[in-house]
Amino acid sequence: MSRPARSQLRDPSPEQVAAIVAAVEVLWPRAPQEAAVAVEPTGWKFSGRWWSKPHPVQRTRPWVSPS
Repeated sequence: MSRPARSQLRDPSPEQVAAIVAAVEVLWPRAPQEAAVAVEPTGWKFSGRWWSKPHPVQRTRPWVSPS
């Protein structure tokens, strides 16, 4: 049977702890400082646009002359 591996980790030095904490502080994402402003919806919609018409109306018919 093999012997279990013993961990040889030691406690980090105060300088190493300070370096780790500084790296985490720099790399950790921050929340935005400003609150998000709610935007009032406008009255403008997509009505009257070509893409809002029903599919049969959108089809081009070459036998029908444009008016």
